[in-house]
Amino acid sequence: MRRFRTFLLAERNTSERTVAGYEIDLEQFAAFRWGPESQPPFDWAAVTPEDARAFLMAFARDEARATTMRRKLASMRTFFRFLSREGKVPSNPFGGLRGPKLPKPLPKVLSQDEIRRLIEAPGLELARREAQKCEVTQQETYACLRDTALFESLYSTGCRISEMVSLTWGQIHFDTGSVIVTGKGSKQRLCILGKPACKVLRDLRRAAGELFQNGDADTANVFLNERGLVFRPREAQRRMKTWLMAADLPMDLSPHKLRHSFATHLLDAGADLRSVQEMLGHSSLATTQIYTHVSVERLKDEYMKAHPRAT
Repeated sequence: MRRFRTFLLAERNTSERTVAGYEIDLEQFAAFRWGPESQPPFDWAAVTPEDARAFLMAFARDEARATTMRRKLASMRTFFRFLSREGKVPSNPFGGLRGPKLPKPLPKVLSQDEIRRLIEAPGLELARREAQKCEVTQQETYACLRDTALFESLYSTGCRISEMVSLTWGQIHFDTGSVIVTGKGSKQRLCILGKPACKVLRDLRRAAGELFQNGDADTANVFLNERGLVFRPREAQRRMKTWLMAADLPMDLSPHKLRHSFATHLLDAGADLRSVQEMLGHSSLATTQIYTHVSVERLKDEYMKAHPRAT
């Protein structure tokens, strides 16, 4: 399993998070096949296709989600493919199995008005407190500016929250309105920043330099918490809940919905599908195509509401 971890990281360029998920799946299978108290080394060559099928069926009986079962299958299939390559097993017992079909729910997106309300919420709250002559610390002012910049940048670029919070100032090119983002599989791509995003990011850099030592340096993270430490995705999600409530928006929205909204609004306005694929960093065009379905469904909804003979 240690060699498998090295293989994933070095040869397949797998992220640490994905590797951790694979390790959990392998531990679960070992406990299922040899018992929860069993200890390595395990006789992987003794695993049969019947064992593999029974492992997946156990999750099906527990009514596990289709995505969970497919990940377990992918983990085990990859592991035994590695063992087969190493000459440790004669065949892959998971090779002939197929996972359950995934449902294809359409991604939830925000309207352009809802996006505007979310982005404006931190600034409006700050203005309200100042108008009421409430004491506002420099850290609180920075936090509101940071949240505005974060929402504006997420919607402007279509980045994942993990990609955005890992940015440093040196990756942003204000002269061209672009940013170099490192996505899944350590693949880099160029994302575009709109003028509102560039303006608020410039303001944020100035505020970070005044509040934190070297907070505006090229090597410093763009988004920091009130203590000057790296702003984590969990913190961003919690802050977004605060502003969703302030803007009277659904509380089940997440930073990733800004990515969905970015893609859908571009396609609604006539953007080329392959260009949107590149901006999102999708390796397959099929992944991007789900947003075309969102656009079609929206058109159908408007048709059903407006056309006199739609029903």
